[in-house]
Amino acid sequence: MATYLIIGASSGIGKATATLLAHQGHKVIGTYNTTAPPQISNVDFHQLNILDNNLNLHFIPETLDGIVYCPGSINLLPFALIKPQDFLEDYNLQVIGAIKVIQACLPNLKKGEQPSIVLFSTVAVQHGFKFHTQVSSSKGAIEGLTKSLAAELSPTIRVNCIAPSITNTPLASKLLANDVKIKANAMRHPLKKIGTPEDLAHMVQFLTSEKSSWITGQIMGVDGGMSTLKI
Repeated sequence: MATYLIIGASSGIGKATATLLAHQGHKVIGTYNTTAPPQISNVDFHQLNILDNNLNLHFIPETLDGIVYCPGSINLLPFALIKPQDFLEDYNLQVIGAIKVIQACLPNLKKGEQPSIVLFSTVAVQHGFKFHTQVSSSKGAIEGLTKSLAAELSPTIRVNCIAPSITNTPLASKLLANDVKIKANAMRHPLKKIGTPEDLAHMVQFLTSEKSSWITGQIMGVDGGMSTLKI
């Protein structure tokens, strides 16, 4: 079985991914910051503040087969109200954080069996939504990082990115606070429903497995059809 590091595994998509991979018998090292970690068999949790200047990943094993980087934020505001510092904070969390983790883990990944890195973007990067400049700026950088890193690390390490639409996680709780909001958001999608953490976890499982061994440098839309369909 494989060994995976999931950054941000205590809730939402990270939790669903850790649960799925662990239940399949893989060894999972998960990190959390402020959200207390759940009890999941085969998941070894460690507290980690990704914004620390001196990132300490002493707990990672000598060999890793995959990294899944889940930290993110959803701050939707008119562009005129967003301060440059807000953009910088998102970039530090979602881009610099991923870079620090990947750089620290490269020697470990290179020892893995068909190692893989999975990052997260958003459908808003390619589709374009108002009030999404803050989140789309950092996630757009993630998409660029994915493609360039995939080229540089091939053929040893595969790098792919998942671009979801709105998913029913704690991160999106303000946007899905009641049945009216849930229905309104669901109706914006061709499949007329909101994504679940498990929907994304299954894609992560595929991208970290040997079944995707000929896939790298891709931005995979898991978005209810929003990015490609007009109905």
